[in-house]
Amino acid sequence: MYKDNCKVFSGSSNPKLAERICVELGIPLGQIKLSRFKSGEIYCVYEESIRNCDVFLVQTFSHPINDHFVELLVMIDAAKRASARTINLVIPYYGYSRQERKSAPREPISAKLVADVLTTAGAHRVLTVDLHAPAIQAFFNIPVDHLTALDLISDYIRNKRIANPVVVSPDAGRATTAENLANILNAPFAIMIKKRHAHNEATITHVIGDVEGRTPIIIEDMIDTGGTIVKVVEGLKERGAEDAFVCATHPVFSGPALERLDHPNIQEVIITDSLALPDGHPNRFKVLSLAHLFSDAIRIINHGGSISTLFKYGGV
Repeated sequence: MYKDNCKVFSGSSNPKLAERICVELGIPLGQIKLSRFKSGEIYCVYEESIRNCDVFLVQTFSHPINDHFVELLVMIDAAKRASARTINLVIPYYGYSRQERKSAPREPISAKLVADVLTTAGAHRVLTVDLHAPAIQAFFNIPVDHLTALDLISDYIRNKRIANPVVVSPDAGRATTAENLANILNAPFAIMIKKRHAHNEATITHVIGDVEGRTPIIIEDMIDTGGTIVKVVEGLKERGAEDAFVCATHPVFSGPALERLDHPNIQEVIITDSLALPDGHPNRFKVLSLAHLFSDAIRIINHGGSISTLFKYGGV
């Protein structure tokens, strides 16, 4: 049984995920009206009382990311002014996460800016999954429950019983995740070394590890344009590897990503529903739902308990 004061509302970015979360929780999705003025300004009104309620707002930062970000801010403000007891943000994909540090002079740290704005608007807690940089948790002065889709992805892959696998990290930044997945699967792992020329542009320079004759399982936190992943797949193929499996938590899929990933050397693209996938995607895409993970986290927050119990193979 859930407390009557626990309510879940969805922004316009991924309503299907919000609906799945509510099905898992056994509660109805909250009624909210979101619309736009002719000028493009966002209007929000909760169509039921949320006074003294623990409110969970589901909004992922998908395209158009800036519209969805401002929409979430308006939802937070409306909830605060409607006397919600707590405002909890369920943000499956945390946008601007690739700008978590200064890599050149006069750059912003946009991930910190987003955290400051969300907190100032009135958020009390954030639930998110597989941040691009786990250190982003420290940008908040409110609780952050950092979940991971690694258990979900690894269970799916293990059930496929892939012959002679090798787990591949596309860069050094994913090496820890690749090593964790390799340990779960009892498989070796390899690391690609790449040189980045500009945003969404990279060249593979070296491969550390033996991939010849093996089936690569490439693990990423997100796929944006798909250009780097395709180069990784082709680079592995040139080094004697079999056709690859590609895994990522966040299908950002900008520009020609869907077409690029429908590649003859990719057996399957395994992703989650942290962002809504466009209709008409190729059959090689397998979508795993985060609804059960988020519903369990909401249940723990609502009733008390430890979020760490959700991590079968260890947290992030």
